[in-house]
Parts: sequence; structure tokens; C-alpha cells
Amino acid sequence: MLDHTDRHLRYLLRLLSRKARLYTEMVTTGALLHGDPSRFLRHDPFEQPVALQLGGSQPTAMAACARLAERWGYAEVNMNVGCPSERVRAGTFGACLMAEPTTVAACVRAMCNAVSLPVTVKSRIGIDDRDSYEALAEFVGTVAEAGCGTFVVHARKAWLKGLSPAENRTVPPLRYDVVYRLKQDFPGLEVVVNGGVRTIESALEHLSRVDGVMIGRAAIETPYILAEADQRVFAEEGPPPSRREVLERYAAYVDTQVSAGVPLQRMTRHLLGLFHGTPGARAWRRHLTVEGTRPGAGSHVITDALLSASGGGGR
Repeated sequence: MLDHTDRHLRYLLRLLSRKARLYTEMVTTGALLHGDPSRFLRHDPFEQPVALQLGGSQPTAMAACARLAERWGYAEVNMNVGCPSERVRAGTFGACLMAEPTTVAACVRAMCNAVSLPVTVKSRIGIDDRDSYEALAEFVGTVAEAGCGTFVVHARKAWLKGLSPAENRTVPPLRYDVVYRLKQDFPGLEVVVNGGVRTIESALEHLSRVDGVMIGRAAIETPYILAEADQRVFAEEGPPPSRREVLERYAAYVDTQVSAGVPLQRMTRHLLGLFHGTPGARAWRRHLTVEGTRPGAGSHVITDALLSASGGGGR
């Protein structure tokens, strides 16, 4: 989710659901410790609860970044052991670490000793030829002993050689049965399934077998699916917010950000899929794309785009 789940998207998603836990894009330990941490850690308190997702393999560095996460008010630290990109592998973190459970365990232990935040791990069900259930169970058992109580498991293996990151999201088959078995064999752990979940209906089906569901690409491409999450998943009372209600509040946020120098397009790009599946979707996207880059563009672009979408049946 690199370059997608920034603070502007998270603000939008929080307007859609008050209960869902949000995650940052993966941030490397090097970027936080040797760069400007505020660039990556700055967020609006309204976004909470938010988990900071870290990429790294050095226990000392991971612990230092976990302390930063706690200092900046994050609700969780998540270690990414699932990203299959070559750039990630070159830095010795991401999915390649599934072959090194003791390294992951050492990082988890160091973070747990450093902070009071929950420390969680996001993984695949396997990598390359190391894809047996026994290898996965060994990985989970080793890391759990170090203090990790929650595993977010993408129900696909990752091919570290021969497939691009995009292909790794679609080519290896989804094996939800593996994640379900993991929950059966480790009943004391919180097991969250990830991969291919595109609707609340699908999420509810998984929740009969596991403890949680992570929705990734669908939250970017069709964000309004989260509008019913609080009522249908978390049993909250009251109607879901309408698109118009969400946009009115997001427009106020946009005004403050534009005044602070943030380009409008950096925020409106997250709105392109809001009307997905409605008659006004094309007009909505066109207006945001064309008008959002003009000099002096502000929240009025969103208001005008809403009128275009409403003319086609958007709401």
C-alpha cells in the first residue's frame, strides 16, 4: 500500500468508519531514524486508532522506531513481513524475513520490551518453496513466543523471484483455508485474514472463522464500502454516513490542508472511487481529475464534482 495509505486517505476512511483500525503505509526504520520522522509520522488525532507499519530487520532499530510510534500517539506497531518487492528484499525486510523466524522474533521481542503498544506482524502464508503449513506454523509459533499476539496473514504465498509485487497480489492463489487452520491450531492468538476481501459481506463470512479482516486495495478503489462497517461489523447503532455527509466534512479538512500548502490533488486522488458503481461515477472522476490540478483549486472542486455526480444519480 506504499504511496496510498497516507494521512489524507486515513482521514477520509475515518469519516466512513469510526471503528475500523487504520494502517499507515510501510515505513522503513532507516527513513525514521536517518530522515525526518515527522514526514512519516505526522497525522491528525481524528484518524486514531492507527497502526504504524514498520519495515526492518534490526532489533535495535525496530525498538527505536516503536518508541517513536508510541511518542507520536500510534495505537499499534505492525512489523511488515509480507511485502515481496525487490527493493524491500534488498533492504532485508518484508516477505523474505519469513525464512528467518528467529530474526523476526528478535525484532518483536525488542519492540515489546521497548513500548507498551501492541506489537503485531503482517505476513504471507509462505514464500517461494518454503510454503508448507508446517513452515508457517513454525514461523507463527516462534514469533508468538517473542510476544506477538496478533498475526495479519495475507492468504497468498509470495514468489520472491519471477513475479512483480502487482503479480504477487493476484497470481498466487488465495488459500483462506490455511489462515483458518492457523486460527484453529493457535486459538490463543488473534488471527486476521487479508487478501481478496472486497465487500463487507465477504468480511462477515471470514469473521465466522477468524478474529479480524484487513481490507486493502478495495478501501482505496471503492472506499464507500466501509460506510456500513460500523453498523454491520461492529454493531453500532444509527445509519451509515452518506457520501454527501462524508464529502462535506472532508471538504473542511481539505481547506485546512490547502491553506497549509498541501496540493489539492494529493487529497482528491483518494476520492476518485467514492462513487464507484453509481451512475454519476464517471462525471465525478472527470471533474476531480480535470479541475483538481488548476491553479487556486480548493474544496470548491469537490463541491462542484458532487453536483456533477448528483446530476447522474450520485448521492
